[in-house]
Amino acid sequence: MNELQKSLILESSSRFLIPQGVKVSYGTAGFREDASILSSTVYRVGILAALRSLKTQSVIGVMITASHNKVSDNGVKIADPSGGMLSQDWEPFADELANAASPQQLLQLITEFVEKERIPFDGVRPAEILLGRDTRPSGEALLEAARQGVTSIVGAVASDMGILTTPQLHWMVRARNKGIKASEQDYFEQLSNSFRCLMDLIPTGQSKCDGMNDKLVVDGANGVGGAKLQILHKLLNVLDIEVRNSSQDEGVLNDGVGADYVQKEKVAPRGFGSKDAGIRCASLDGDADRLVYFSVLPESNAPIDLVDGDKILSLFAVFIREQLSFLNEKEDIKNFDKSRLGIIQTAYANGASTNYLKHLGLEVNLTPTGVKYLHEKAADFDIGIYFEANGHGTILFSETFIEWLEVRSNKLSSGSKGSEAEKAALRLLAVSKLINQAVGDALSGVLLVEVILKHMGWSIHRWNELYHDLPSRQLKVKVADRTSVVTANAETVVVRPPGLQEAINAETAKYTQGRCFVRPSGTEDVVRVYAEASTQEAADTLANCVAKLVDQFLG
Repeated sequence: MNELQKSLILESSSRFLIPQGVKVSYGTAGFREDASILSSTVYRVGILAALRSLKTQSVIGVMITASHNKVSDNGVKIADPSGGMLSQDWEPFADELANAASPQQLLQLITEFVEKERIPFDGVRPAEILLGRDTRPSGEALLEAARQGVTSIVGAVASDMGILTTPQLHWMVRARNKGIKASEQDYFEQLSNSFRCLMDLIPTGQSKCDGMNDKLVVDGANGVGGAKLQILHKLLNVLDIEVRNSSQDEGVLNDGVGADYVQKEKVAPRGFGSKDAGIRCASLDGDADRLVYFSVLPESNAPIDLVDGDKILSLFAVFIREQLSFLNEKEDIKNFDKSRLGIIQTAYANGASTNYLKHLGLEVNLTPTGVKYLHEKAADFDIGIYFEANGHGTILFSETFIEWLEVRSNKLSSGSKGSEAEKAALRLLAVSKLINQAVGDALSGVLLVEVILKHMGWSIHRWNELYHDLPSRQLKVKVADRTSVVTANAETVVVRPPGLQEAINAETAKYTQGRCFVRPSGTEDVVRVYAEASTQEAADTLANCVAKLVDQFLG
Protein backbone atom coordinates (compact mmCIF):
# COMPACT_ATOMS: atom_id res chain seq x y z
CA MET A 1 0.00 0.00 0.00
CA ASN A 2 1.57 3.31 -1.10
CA GLU A 3 1.85 6.56 0.87
CA LEU A 4 -0.92 8.30 -1.13
CA GLN A 5 -3.35 5.51 -0.21
CA LYS A 6 -2.33 5.64 3.46
CA SER A 7 -2.80 9.38 3.70
CA LEU A 8 -6.19 9.15 1.93
CA ILE A 9 -7.46 6.68 4.56
CA LEU A 10 -6.06 8.69 7.50
CA GLU A 11 -7.46 11.97 6.18
CA SER A 12 -10.98 10.71 5.37
CA SER A 13 -11.34 8.54 8.51
CA SER A 14 -10.53 11.54 10.72
CA ARG A 15 -13.93 12.96 9.57
CA PHE A 16 -15.75 9.85 10.86
CA LEU A 17 -14.55 9.23 14.42
CA ILE A 18 -16.30 6.58 16.55
CA PRO A 19 -18.67 7.97 19.22
CA GLN A 20 -17.50 7.32 22.78
CA GLY A 21 -18.45 3.89 24.15
CA VAL A 22 -20.02 2.56 20.92
CA LYS A 23 -19.30 -1.07 20.01
CA VAL A 24 -21.07 -2.72 17.08
CA SER A 25 -21.27 -6.28 15.75
CA TYR A 26 -21.95 -7.55 12.20
CA GLY A 27 -24.77 -10.11 12.17
CA THR A 28 -27.32 -11.50 9.71
CA ALA A 29 -28.76 -7.98 9.35
CA GLY A 30 -25.32 -6.35 9.03
CA PHE A 31 -24.73 -3.50 11.49
CA ARG A 32 -27.93 -2.06 12.98
CA GLU A 33 -28.11 0.71 15.60
CA ASP A 34 -29.69 4.09 16.36
CA ALA A 35 -29.00 6.12 13.22
CA SER A 36 -27.37 8.97 15.19
CA ILE A 37 -24.30 6.84 16.05
CA LEU A 38 -23.84 5.02 12.73
CA SER A 39 -21.92 7.36 10.40
CA SER A 40 -18.43 6.08 11.35
CA THR A 41 -19.63 2.47 10.99
CA VAL A 42 -21.17 3.08 7.56
CA TYR A 43 -18.03 4.93 6.37
CA ARG A 44 -15.92 1.92 7.35
CA VAL A 45 -18.32 -0.50 5.64
CA GLY A 46 -17.69 1.56 2.49
CA ILE A 47 -13.97 0.73 2.84
CA LEU A 48 -14.81 -2.93 3.54
CA ALA A 49 -16.98 -3.11 0.38
CA ALA A 50 -14.19 -1.63 -1.76
CA LEU A 51 -11.71 -4.19 -0.39
CA ARG A 52 -14.23 -6.99 -1.01
CA SER A 53 -14.67 -5.78 -4.59
CA LEU A 54 -10.89 -5.76 -5.16
CA LYS A 55 -10.54 -9.24 -3.62
CA THR A 56 -13.38 -10.84 -5.62
CA GLN A 57 -12.88 -8.75 -8.80
CA SER A 58 -16.66 -8.28 -8.75
CA VAL A 59 -19.34 -5.66 -8.15
CA ILE A 60 -20.34 -5.44 -4.46
CA GLY A 61 -23.46 -3.82 -2.92
CA VAL A 62 -23.94 -1.67 0.19
CA MET A 63 -27.52 -1.27 1.45
CA ILE A 64 -28.49 1.34 4.06
CA THR A 65 -31.56 -0.02 5.88
CA ALA A 66 -32.81 -1.26 9.24
CA SER A 67 -35.63 -3.33 7.69
CA HIS A 68 -38.48 -3.73 10.22
CA ASN A 69 -36.81 -1.69 13.01
CA LYS A 70 -38.27 1.65 14.16
CA VAL A 71 -37.70 4.72 11.98
CA SER A 72 -35.00 6.23 14.26
CA ASP A 73 -32.77 3.18 13.69
CA ASN A 74 -30.73 2.48 10.60
CA GLY A 75 -28.23 -0.09 9.47
CA VAL A 76 -25.83 -1.15 6.74
CA LYS A 77 -25.08 -4.49 5.11
CA ILE A 78 -23.01 -5.81 2.23
CA ALA A 79 -24.26 -7.78 -0.77
CA ASP A 80 -21.63 -10.23 -2.06
CA PRO A 81 -21.04 -10.96 -5.80
CA SER A 82 -23.81 -13.62 -5.86
CA GLY A 83 -26.27 -11.03 -4.50
CA GLY A 84 -26.26 -12.94 -1.20
CA MET A 85 -24.94 -11.96 2.22
CA LEU A 86 -21.34 -11.04 3.03
CA SER A 87 -19.16 -14.16 3.31
CA GLN A 88 -18.99 -15.23 6.98
CA ASP A 89 -15.16 -15.35 6.72
CA TRP A 90 -15.16 -11.57 6.48
CA GLU A 91 -17.53 -10.86 9.39
CA PRO A 92 -14.77 -10.79 12.09
CA PHE A 93 -12.82 -8.26 9.99
CA ALA A 94 -16.01 -6.18 9.60
CA ASP A 95 -16.29 -6.06 13.41
CA GLU A 96 -12.61 -5.11 13.86
CA LEU A 97 -12.86 -2.40 11.21
CA ALA A 98 -16.05 -0.89 12.64
CA ASN A 99 -14.66 -0.83 16.20
CA ALA A 100 -11.09 0.40 15.47
CA ALA A 101 -10.52 3.16 18.05
CA SER A 102 -8.53 5.63 15.90
CA PRO A 103 -7.63 6.41 12.25
CA GLN A 104 -4.12 5.00 12.90
CA GLN A 105 -5.50 1.71 14.26
CA LEU A 106 -7.92 1.54 11.32
CA LEU A 107 -5.07 1.98 8.83
CA GLN A 108 -3.00 -0.71 10.56
CA LEU A 109 -5.94 -3.17 10.43
CA ILE A 110 -6.50 -2.49 6.73
CA THR A 111 -2.77 -2.84 5.92
CA GLU A 112 -2.51 -6.20 7.74
CA PHE A 113 -5.75 -7.53 6.21
CA VAL A 114 -4.79 -6.53 2.66
CA GLU A 115 -1.48 -8.39 3.10
CA LYS A 116 -3.09 -11.48 4.66
CA GLU A 117 -5.82 -11.73 2.00
CA ARG A 118 -3.42 -10.75 -0.83
CA ILE A 119 -5.83 -8.11 -2.05
CA PRO A 120 -4.53 -6.53 -5.28
CA PHE A 121 -3.87 -2.95 -4.22
CA ASP A 122 -2.15 -1.62 -7.31
CA GLY A 123 -4.87 0.92 -8.16
CA VAL A 124 -5.01 -0.62 -11.66
CA ARG A 125 -7.96 -2.95 -11.19
CA PRO A 126 -11.09 -0.94 -10.40
CA ALA A 127 -13.53 -1.69 -7.59
CA GLU A 128 -17.21 -0.93 -8.13
CA ILE A 129 -19.77 -0.61 -5.36
CA LEU A 130 -23.54 -0.15 -5.82
CA LEU A 131 -25.11 1.93 -3.01
CA GLY A 132 -28.79 1.85 -2.08
CA ARG A 133 -30.95 3.12 0.79
CA ASP A 134 -34.53 2.86 2.01
CA THR A 135 -36.85 5.78 2.85
CA ARG A 136 -35.52 6.58 6.37
CA PRO A 137 -34.70 10.28 6.87
CA SER A 138 -31.18 9.33 8.08
CA GLY A 139 -30.46 7.38 4.89
CA GLU A 140 -29.15 10.20 2.71
CA ALA A 141 -26.37 11.29 5.11
CA LEU A 142 -25.40 7.68 5.83
CA LEU A 143 -25.21 6.89 2.11
CA GLU A 144 -22.80 9.82 1.74
CA ALA A 145 -20.67 8.35 4.58
CA ALA A 146 -20.59 5.00 2.68
CA ARG A 147 -19.61 6.83 -0.54
CA GLN A 148 -16.70 8.56 1.24
CA GLY A 149 -15.58 5.20 2.63
CA VAL A 150 -15.59 3.62 -0.84
CA THR A 151 -13.74 6.51 -2.49
CA SER A 152 -11.02 6.53 0.20
CA ILE A 153 -9.69 3.44 -1.61
CA VAL A 154 -7.78 4.42 -4.76
CA GLY A 155 -9.57 3.27 -7.92
CA ALA A 156 -12.87 2.43 -6.16
CA VAL A 157 -16.07 3.84 -7.66
CA ALA A 158 -19.40 4.22 -5.80
CA SER A 159 -22.62 4.22 -7.88
CA ASP A 160 -25.65 5.66 -6.05
CA MET A 161 -28.64 3.55 -7.17
CA GLY A 162 -31.07 5.72 -5.18
CA ILE A 163 -33.97 4.68 -2.94
CA LEU A 164 -34.52 0.93 -3.33
CA THR A 165 -35.94 -2.08 -1.54
CA THR A 166 -33.16 -4.25 -0.08
CA PRO A 167 -33.94 -7.13 -2.51
CA GLN A 168 -33.68 -4.75 -5.49
CA LEU A 169 -30.09 -3.87 -4.57
CA HIS A 170 -29.19 -7.56 -4.06
CA TRP A 171 -30.81 -8.36 -7.45
CA MET A 172 -28.78 -5.61 -9.15
CA VAL A 173 -25.48 -6.89 -7.71
CA ARG A 174 -26.26 -10.45 -8.86
CA ALA A 175 -27.34 -9.26 -12.31
CA ARG A 176 -24.26 -7.05 -12.81
CA ASN A 177 -21.94 -9.93 -11.93
CA LYS A 178 -23.77 -12.20 -14.38
CA GLY A 179 -23.30 -9.59 -17.13
CA ILE A 180 -27.05 -8.84 -17.29
CA LYS A 181 -28.60 -5.34 -17.48
CA ALA A 182 -29.21 -4.26 -13.89
CA SER A 183 -31.06 -0.95 -13.60
CA GLU A 184 -34.24 -0.59 -11.54
CA GLN A 185 -36.19 -0.48 -14.82
CA ASP A 186 -34.59 -3.83 -15.82
CA TYR A 187 -35.73 -5.30 -12.47
CA PHE A 188 -39.32 -4.16 -13.04
CA GLU A 189 -39.32 -5.43 -16.64
CA GLN A 190 -37.99 -8.88 -15.69
CA LEU A 191 -40.64 -9.27 -12.96
CA SER A 192 -43.51 -8.00 -15.10
CA ASN A 193 -42.54 -10.03 -18.22
CA SER A 194 -42.19 -13.30 -16.31
CA PHE A 195 -45.45 -12.61 -14.43
CA ARG A 196 -47.29 -12.06 -17.75
CA CYS A 197 -45.80 -15.27 -19.11
CA LEU A 198 -47.17 -17.22 -16.11
CA MET A 199 -50.57 -15.52 -16.46
CA ASP A 200 -50.71 -16.59 -20.13
CA LEU A 201 -50.04 -20.20 -19.09
CA ILE A 202 -52.92 -20.41 -16.60
CA PRO A 203 -55.18 -23.37 -17.49
CA THR A 204 -58.41 -22.33 -19.26
CA GLY A 205 -61.23 -21.56 -16.84
CA GLN A 206 -58.92 -21.35 -13.81
CA SER A 207 -58.31 -17.62 -13.64
CA LYS A 208 -61.27 -16.91 -11.32
CA CYS A 209 -60.69 -17.88 -7.69
CA ASP A 210 -63.45 -19.91 -6.05
CA GLY A 211 -65.94 -17.47 -4.51
CA MET A 212 -63.32 -14.75 -4.10
CA ASN A 213 -63.00 -11.29 -5.55
CA ASP A 214 -59.76 -10.58 -7.39
CA LYS A 215 -58.77 -7.58 -5.28
CA LEU A 216 -55.59 -7.61 -3.23
CA VAL A 217 -54.99 -4.94 -0.56
CA VAL A 218 -51.34 -4.52 0.44
CA ASP A 219 -49.90 -2.90 3.58
CA GLY A 220 -46.64 -1.22 2.56
CA ALA A 221 -45.36 -0.71 6.16
CA ASN A 222 -45.05 3.04 5.37
CA GLY A 223 -41.77 2.03 3.73
CA VAL A 224 -40.12 1.75 0.34
CA GLY A 225 -42.02 -1.38 -0.78
CA GLY A 226 -45.44 0.25 -1.14
CA ALA A 227 -44.21 2.89 -3.61
CA LYS A 228 -42.28 0.29 -5.65
CA LEU A 229 -45.33 -2.00 -5.77
CA GLN A 230 -47.37 0.89 -7.19
CA ILE A 231 -44.83 1.21 -10.04
CA LEU A 232 -45.11 -2.54 -10.72
CA HIS A 233 -48.89 -2.31 -10.58
CA LYS A 234 -48.89 0.30 -13.39
CA LEU A 235 -46.86 -2.10 -15.54
CA LEU A 236 -49.30 -4.94 -14.78
CA ASN A 237 -52.82 -3.80 -15.55
CA VAL A 238 -54.09 -7.39 -15.07
CA LEU A 239 -53.86 -7.12 -11.26
CA ASP A 240 -56.33 -5.30 -9.01
CA ILE A 241 -54.04 -4.06 -6.21
CA GLU A 242 -54.68 -1.33 -3.65
CA VAL A 243 -51.63 -0.19 -1.65
CA ARG A 244 -52.15 1.28 1.81
CA ASN A 245 -49.46 2.59 4.18
CA SER A 246 -47.19 3.51 1.28
CA SER A 247 -44.12 5.68 2.00
CA GLN A 248 -46.02 8.49 0.25
CA ASP A 249 -48.70 8.40 2.98
CA GLU A 250 -48.39 10.22 6.30
CA GLY A 251 -47.78 7.15 8.48
CA VAL A 252 -44.62 6.28 10.43
CA LEU A 253 -42.38 3.49 9.10
CA ASN A 254 -43.03 0.14 10.85
CA ASP A 255 -45.31 1.73 13.47
CA GLY A 256 -48.28 -0.63 13.88
CA VAL A 257 -47.78 -1.72 10.26
CA GLY A 258 -45.63 -4.17 8.27
CA ALA A 259 -45.10 -7.91 7.96
CA ASP A 260 -43.10 -8.20 11.20
CA TYR A 261 -45.89 -6.54 13.22
CA VAL A 262 -48.69 -8.52 11.56
CA GLN A 263 -46.90 -11.87 11.92
CA LYS A 264 -45.84 -11.39 15.56
CA GLU A 265 -48.97 -9.67 16.89
CA LYS A 266 -51.45 -11.55 14.66
CA VAL A 267 -53.55 -8.41 14.22
CA ALA A 268 -54.42 -6.25 11.20
CA PRO A 269 -52.07 -3.32 10.49
CA ARG A 270 -53.20 0.31 10.79
CA GLY A 271 -55.65 1.29 8.08
CA PHE A 272 -57.24 -2.19 7.94
CA GLY A 273 -60.47 -3.15 9.70
CA SER A 274 -63.72 -5.09 9.55
CA LYS A 275 -64.60 -3.31 6.26
CA ASP A 276 -61.87 -5.49 4.69
CA ALA A 277 -63.41 -8.78 5.86
CA GLY A 278 -63.21 -11.41 3.13
CA ILE A 279 -60.66 -9.49 1.01
CA ARG A 280 -57.22 -10.97 0.33
CA CYS A 281 -54.62 -8.84 2.15
CA ALA A 282 -50.82 -8.88 2.28
CA SER A 283 -48.19 -7.06 4.30
CA LEU A 284 -44.61 -6.17 3.33
CA ASP A 285 -41.95 -5.23 5.87
CA GLY A 286 -40.07 -1.90 5.96
CA ASP A 287 -37.48 -2.74 3.27
CA ALA A 288 -39.72 -5.26 1.42
CA ASP A 289 -37.74 -8.44 2.01
CA ARG A 290 -40.55 -10.14 3.98
CA LEU A 291 -44.12 -10.95 2.98
CA VAL A 292 -47.13 -12.39 4.84
CA TYR A 293 -50.77 -12.65 3.77
CA PHE A 294 -53.84 -12.34 5.98
CA SER A 295 -57.59 -12.01 5.88
CA VAL A 296 -59.49 -9.77 8.29
CA LEU A 297 -62.26 -11.46 10.26
CA PRO A 298 -65.66 -9.70 10.51
CA GLU A 299 -65.34 -8.87 14.25
CA SER A 300 -64.86 -5.18 15.03
CA ASN A 301 -61.41 -5.37 16.70
CA ALA A 302 -59.91 -6.68 13.43
CA PRO A 303 -58.44 -10.06 14.39
CA ILE A 304 -56.97 -11.90 11.40
CA ASP A 305 -56.40 -15.28 9.84
CA LEU A 306 -52.63 -15.17 9.25
CA VAL A 307 -51.06 -16.85 6.21
CA ASP A 308 -47.37 -16.85 7.13
CA GLY A 309 -44.08 -17.82 5.47
CA ASP A 310 -44.67 -21.53 6.11
CA LYS A 311 -47.92 -21.34 4.11
CA ILE A 312 -46.24 -19.36 1.31
CA LEU A 313 -43.57 -22.07 1.14
CA SER A 314 -46.30 -24.75 0.98
CA LEU A 315 -48.09 -22.93 -1.87
CA PHE A 316 -44.86 -22.64 -3.88
CA ALA A 317 -43.99 -26.29 -3.17
CA VAL A 318 -47.42 -27.56 -4.35
CA PHE A 319 -47.14 -25.55 -7.59
CA ILE A 320 -43.55 -26.57 -8.41
CA ARG A 321 -44.22 -30.21 -7.55
CA GLU A 322 -47.16 -30.13 -10.00
CA GLN A 323 -44.97 -28.74 -12.81
CA LEU A 324 -42.26 -31.34 -12.16
CA SER A 325 -44.87 -34.11 -12.27
CA PHE A 326 -46.02 -32.89 -15.75
CA LEU A 327 -42.41 -33.00 -16.89
CA ASN A 328 -41.90 -36.45 -15.35
CA GLU A 329 -44.75 -37.92 -17.40
CA LYS A 330 -42.44 -37.97 -20.41
CA GLU A 331 -40.18 -41.01 -20.48
CA ASP A 332 -36.97 -39.22 -21.48
CA ILE A 333 -36.99 -37.34 -18.17
CA LYS A 334 -34.37 -39.91 -17.16
CA ASN A 335 -31.92 -37.82 -19.18
CA PHE A 336 -31.95 -35.55 -16.15
CA ASP A 337 -31.93 -37.96 -13.25
CA LYS A 338 -30.92 -35.38 -10.64
CA SER A 339 -34.17 -33.38 -10.74
CA ARG A 340 -34.31 -32.84 -6.99
CA LEU A 341 -36.76 -30.52 -5.25
CA GLY A 342 -35.68 -29.66 -1.70
CA ILE A 343 -37.71 -27.90 1.00
CA ILE A 344 -35.61 -26.09 3.61
CA GLN A 345 -36.94 -25.04 7.01
CA THR A 346 -35.63 -24.33 10.50
CA ALA A 347 -36.90 -26.00 13.67
CA TYR A 348 -39.13 -22.92 14.19
CA ALA A 349 -41.32 -23.92 11.22
CA ASN A 350 -44.69 -25.07 12.55
CA GLY A 351 -44.76 -28.87 12.81
CA ALA A 352 -48.06 -28.97 10.90
CA SER A 353 -46.36 -27.40 7.85
CA THR A 354 -43.44 -29.86 7.98
CA ASN A 355 -45.86 -32.80 8.27
CA TYR A 356 -47.95 -31.48 5.36
CA LEU A 357 -44.89 -31.16 3.10
CA LYS A 358 -43.60 -34.62 4.04
CA HIS A 359 -47.08 -36.05 3.39
CA LEU A 360 -46.80 -34.69 -0.18
CA GLY A 361 -43.68 -36.85 -0.54
CA LEU A 362 -41.30 -33.88 -0.53
CA GLU A 363 -37.79 -33.92 0.90
CA VAL A 364 -37.72 -31.59 3.92
CA ASN A 365 -34.36 -30.50 5.35
CA LEU A 366 -33.81 -28.63 8.62
CA THR A 367 -30.97 -26.14 9.11
CA PRO A 368 -29.87 -24.02 12.08
CA THR A 369 -31.75 -20.72 12.48
CA GLY A 370 -30.67 -17.98 10.07
CA VAL A 371 -31.16 -17.08 6.41
CA LYS A 372 -27.50 -17.81 5.57
CA TYR A 373 -27.96 -21.49 6.54
CA LEU A 374 -31.28 -21.83 4.70
CA HIS A 375 -29.95 -20.21 1.51
CA GLU A 376 -26.78 -22.32 1.55
CA LYS A 377 -28.74 -25.57 1.90
CA ALA A 378 -31.28 -24.60 -0.79
CA ALA A 379 -28.38 -24.24 -3.24
CA ASP A 380 -27.69 -28.01 -2.89
CA PHE A 381 -30.83 -28.84 -4.90
CA ASP A 382 -31.95 -28.39 -8.50
CA ILE A 383 -34.83 -26.42 -7.03
CA GLY A 384 -34.53 -25.40 -3.38
CA ILE A 385 -37.36 -23.57 -1.60
CA TYR A 386 -36.82 -21.98 1.80
CA PHE A 387 -38.97 -19.75 3.98
CA GLU A 388 -39.11 -18.69 7.58
CA ALA A 389 -42.48 -18.17 9.27
CA ASN A 390 -41.71 -14.41 9.35
CA GLY A 391 -42.17 -14.32 5.56
CA HIS A 392 -38.54 -14.21 4.45
CA GLY A 393 -37.60 -16.75 1.80
CA THR A 394 -37.12 -17.52 -1.88
CA ILE A 395 -36.63 -20.27 -4.47
CA LEU A 396 -33.22 -21.19 -5.91
CA PHE A 397 -32.75 -22.92 -9.29
CA SER A 398 -29.39 -24.53 -10.09
CA GLU A 399 -27.64 -23.39 -13.29
CA THR A 400 -27.52 -27.02 -14.50
CA PHE A 401 -31.26 -27.45 -14.04
CA ILE A 402 -32.05 -24.19 -15.89
CA GLU A 403 -29.82 -25.25 -18.81
CA TRP A 404 -31.56 -28.64 -18.95
CA LEU A 405 -34.97 -26.96 -18.74
CA GLU A 406 -34.17 -24.63 -21.65
CA VAL A 407 -33.07 -27.55 -23.85
CA ARG A 408 -36.11 -29.56 -22.77
CA SER A 409 -38.47 -26.64 -23.45
CA ASN A 410 -37.06 -26.15 -26.99
CA LYS A 411 -37.34 -29.88 -27.70
CA LEU A 412 -40.95 -30.00 -26.49
CA SER A 413 -41.93 -26.87 -28.46
CA SER A 414 -40.78 -28.54 -31.67
CA GLY A 415 -42.25 -32.00 -30.94
CA SER A 416 -45.10 -31.57 -28.41
CA LYS A 417 -46.21 -27.94 -28.77
CA GLY A 418 -49.03 -27.07 -26.39
CA SER A 419 -48.50 -30.21 -24.27
CA GLU A 420 -48.71 -30.06 -20.45
CA ALA A 421 -45.00 -30.92 -20.31
CA GLU A 422 -44.08 -27.94 -22.52
CA LYS A 423 -46.25 -25.58 -20.46
CA ALA A 424 -44.69 -26.92 -17.24
CA ALA A 425 -41.17 -26.28 -18.56
CA LEU A 426 -42.15 -22.73 -19.59
CA ARG A 427 -43.77 -22.09 -16.19
CA LEU A 428 -40.66 -23.20 -14.30
CA LEU A 429 -38.43 -21.02 -16.50
CA ALA A 430 -40.75 -18.05 -15.84
CA VAL A 431 -40.70 -18.70 -12.06
CA SER A 432 -36.88 -18.75 -12.14
CA LYS A 433 -36.97 -15.20 -13.60
CA LEU A 434 -39.86 -13.88 -11.50
CA ILE A 435 -38.50 -14.98 -8.12
CA ASN A 436 -35.49 -13.05 -6.77
CA GLN A 437 -32.84 -15.76 -6.40
CA ALA A 438 -30.43 -13.44 -4.59
CA VAL A 439 -32.57 -12.98 -1.46
CA GLY A 440 -36.15 -13.01 -0.15
CA ASP A 441 -38.15 -10.36 -2.03
CA ALA A 442 -41.70 -9.35 -1.07
CA LEU A 443 -42.42 -7.76 -4.48
CA SER A 444 -41.51 -10.82 -6.57
CA GLY A 445 -43.09 -13.00 -3.84
CA VAL A 446 -46.45 -11.24 -4.00
CA LEU A 447 -46.56 -11.60 -7.81
CA LEU A 448 -45.75 -15.31 -7.60
CA VAL A 449 -48.39 -15.92 -4.90
CA GLU A 450 -51.03 -14.07 -6.94
CA VAL A 451 -50.36 -15.96 -10.17
CA ILE A 452 -50.27 -19.37 -8.40
CA LEU A 453 -53.60 -18.67 -6.64
CA LYS A 454 -55.10 -17.83 -10.05
CA HIS A 455 -53.50 -20.96 -11.58
CA MET A 456 -54.96 -23.17 -8.84
CA GLY A 457 -58.28 -21.32 -8.72
CA TRP A 458 -57.85 -20.90 -4.97
CA SER A 459 -59.13 -18.20 -2.62
CA ILE A 460 -56.99 -17.18 0.37
CA HIS A 461 -59.33 -19.30 2.54
CA ARG A 462 -58.77 -22.42 0.41
CA TRP A 463 -55.01 -21.78 0.59
CA ASN A 464 -55.13 -21.32 4.35
CA GLU A 465 -56.93 -24.68 4.70
CA LEU A 466 -53.91 -26.67 3.38
CA TYR A 467 -53.18 -27.48 7.04
CA HIS A 468 -53.90 -26.00 10.47
CA ASP A 469 -50.97 -24.76 12.55
CA LEU A 470 -50.31 -26.51 15.83
CA PRO A 471 -50.54 -24.14 18.83
CA SER A 472 -47.06 -23.03 19.90
CA ARG A 473 -45.31 -20.96 22.57
CA GLN A 474 -41.88 -19.32 22.64
CA LEU A 475 -40.11 -18.29 25.84
CA LYS A 476 -36.72 -16.87 26.86
CA VAL A 477 -34.77 -18.06 29.91
CA LYS A 478 -32.04 -15.77 31.27
CA VAL A 479 -28.77 -17.63 31.89
CA ALA A 480 -25.31 -16.65 33.10
CA ASP A 481 -23.56 -17.99 29.98
CA ARG A 482 -25.47 -18.95 26.84
CA THR A 483 -22.43 -20.81 25.43
CA SER A 484 -22.92 -23.53 28.06
CA VAL A 485 -25.77 -24.84 25.88
CA VAL A 486 -24.51 -26.70 22.80
CA THR A 487 -26.94 -28.13 20.23
CA ALA A 488 -26.79 -30.47 17.25
CA ASN A 489 -29.15 -31.71 14.47
CA ALA A 490 -30.14 -28.20 13.29
CA GLU A 491 -30.54 -27.04 16.92
CA THR A 492 -33.18 -29.67 17.75
CA VAL A 493 -31.03 -31.70 20.19
CA VAL A 494 -29.08 -30.46 23.24
CA VAL A 495 -25.62 -32.05 23.48
CA ARG A 496 -24.48 -30.06 26.52
CA PRO A 497 -25.19 -29.89 29.41
CA PRO A 498 -25.56 -33.68 29.64
CA GLY A 499 -28.97 -34.91 30.76
CA LEU A 500 -30.94 -31.85 29.66
CA GLN A 501 -32.12 -33.38 26.37
CA GLU A 502 -33.29 -36.55 28.11
CA ALA A 503 -35.28 -34.43 30.59
CA ILE A 504 -36.84 -32.45 27.67
CA ASN A 505 -37.75 -35.72 25.90
CA ALA A 506 -39.43 -37.09 29.03
CA GLU A 507 -41.48 -33.91 29.46
CA THR A 508 -42.43 -33.66 25.76
CA ALA A 509 -43.65 -37.28 25.69
CA LYS A 510 -46.49 -36.32 28.08
CA TYR A 511 -48.25 -34.18 25.43
CA THR A 512 -50.25 -35.11 22.33
CA GLN A 513 -48.33 -33.90 19.25
CA GLY A 514 -45.73 -32.46 21.62
CA ARG A 515 -42.49 -31.05 20.21
CA CYS A 516 -39.98 -28.91 22.03
CA PHE A 517 -36.42 -27.68 21.56
CA VAL A 518 -34.10 -25.16 23.20
CA ARG A 519 -31.25 -23.17 21.67
CA PRO A 520 -28.90 -20.43 22.86
CA SER A 521 -29.63 -16.94 21.52
CA GLY A 522 -27.12 -15.58 19.05
CA THR A 523 -27.19 -12.10 20.57
CA GLU A 524 -27.94 -12.17 24.32
CA ASP A 525 -27.42 -14.40 27.38
CA VAL A 526 -30.73 -16.20 27.11
CA VAL A 527 -31.80 -19.67 26.03
CA ARG A 528 -34.82 -19.71 23.74
CA VAL A 529 -37.54 -22.33 24.27
CA TYR A 530 -39.98 -23.39 21.53
CA ALA A 531 -42.88 -25.74 22.28
CA GLU A 532 -45.80 -27.13 20.26
CA ALA A 533 -48.73 -29.32 21.24
CA SER A 534 -52.30 -30.15 20.21
CA THR A 535 -53.82 -27.33 22.34
CA GLN A 536 -52.58 -23.86 23.33
CA GLU A 537 -52.81 -24.76 27.01
CA ALA A 538 -50.64 -27.83 26.49
CA ALA A 539 -48.07 -25.86 24.42
CA ASP A 540 -47.90 -23.19 27.18
CA THR A 541 -47.46 -25.80 29.91
CA LEU A 542 -44.78 -27.69 27.95
CA ALA A 543 -42.84 -24.46 27.28
CA ASN A 544 -42.99 -23.44 30.96
CA CYS A 545 -41.91 -26.88 32.21
CA VAL A 546 -38.95 -26.99 29.82
CA ALA A 547 -38.00 -23.40 30.77
CA LYS A 548 -37.80 -24.61 34.41
CA LEU A 549 -35.61 -27.54 33.32
CA VAL A 550 -33.22 -25.14 31.54
CA ASP A 551 -33.10 -23.03 34.70
CA GLN A 552 -32.37 -26.12 36.86
CA PHE A 553 -29.60 -27.41 34.59
CA LEU A 554 -27.93 -24.03 34.04
CA GLY A 555 -28.65 -22.37 37.36
